[in-house]
Amino acid sequence: MTAASPPPVDRAHLRGDCSRCAGLCCVAPAFAASADFAIDKPAGRPCPNLRDDFRCGIHAELRDRGFPGCEVFDCFGAGQQLTQVTFGGRSWREDAGLAAAQFAVLPVMRQLHEVLWYLTEALSLPAAAPLHEEIRAALTRTEALTAGTADELRAFDVGAFRGEVGELLGQVSEIVRGPGRPDRRGADLMGRDLRRARLSGASLRGAYLIGSDLRGADLGTADLLGADLRAADVRGTDLSRCLFLTQPQVTAAQGDMSTRLPVAVSAPPHWR
Repeated sequence: MTAASPPPVDRAHLRGDCSRCAGLCCVAPAFAASADFAIDKPAGRPCPNLRDDFRCGIHAELRDRGFPGCEVFDCFGAGQQLTQVTFGGRSWREDAGLAAAQFAVLPVMRQLHEVLWYLTEALSLPAAAPLHEEIRAALTRTEALTAGTADELRAFDVGAFRGEVGELLGQVSEIVRGPGRPDRRGADLMGRDLRRARLSGASLRGAYLIGSDLRGADLGTADLLGADLRAADVRGTDLSRCLFLTQPQVTAAQGDMSTRLPVAVSAPPHWR
């Protein structure tokens, strides 16, 4: 008997809203000319495609113009939180000191918002009910951290915090997936033909699935937290019940309209 899919989860506040941000992802990180970016761009320098209104001038053509890495990136709503709440609507263009502070806080805020994405999903899983109290407490704590000052966020050890939450999410994963499931955590599966592999309900946390062939596979409740799905062929693949799948992972993969996805993510335009 197949387990029912979890109910839809409202994660609208954990989706990037560029209209309320200041183009932070187009300025703060460094780009290296590669298959993901058409140019070199040092950290802290605005991308030449960034317009005065903080919008991308080639947003509708990113993949065709050699910037698929920009298309894949997702801040999980950290950009608007940082711009509108942490810095009260001010932007990096106002002065160099403010810019340095915003660029330093962005990666911390993004990681906290990604944690919120996972915890919100975990709280929606009926099978994880025995852990719901702990999950809710972690969610409340994370939300409080995102409301901190710039100085508090810069000083916060977000790596250690992610490790703590990761252990809790690991317990959630074990309960939902059930005993005796394949453990392929961190496995190097790059370029492998996995169409007949036993992966339903597997732990694929941090697995390297770059360029792997997953066509038509049913991964069941496989745990995909941190799995690298770049160029993975997921055409016709059932990912609808997979745990901790994010939009960047989906956008980095190669699927089509027959790929089944969880309700919280959507098929990217290039799949069409």
